[in-house]
Amino acid sequence: MSAAALETIDRLLAESPDADDVLRGTVSALVAEPDVVWAGIGFVEGDDVALGPVAGDPDEARRTRVPIAFEGAIVGELWIDGEPDPRFLEQVVTRVAPQVLIGWDTGGEVWEA
Repeated sequence: MSAAALETIDRLLAESPDADDVLRGTVSALVAEPDVVWAGIGFVEGDDVALGPVAGDPDEARRTRVPIAFEGAIVGELWIDGEPDPRFLEQVVTRVAPQVLIGWDTGGEVWEA
């Protein structure tokens, strides 16, 4: 995976005050990588994980799920279909964890991609 995706995510974090925009941009940046065909961010809601923003074409047989923690609490999961580098994914979840914490509370509204 390339530094370009991380640069895109860093730019989104610096420029957008809206967590939804950051998370949508993150999944889009991830599927632009040659080793990723689909990406999604799930939000922890009690004992469940509710899928939020997604991009790409799913291939569940190749799915990796990486927990997203904020201050020690699991607030979401990054779901990736493809052959991602685990170290790269750890960098992504570290960057977006605060936005996942903010973005998960949709007030019962369904996420729109």
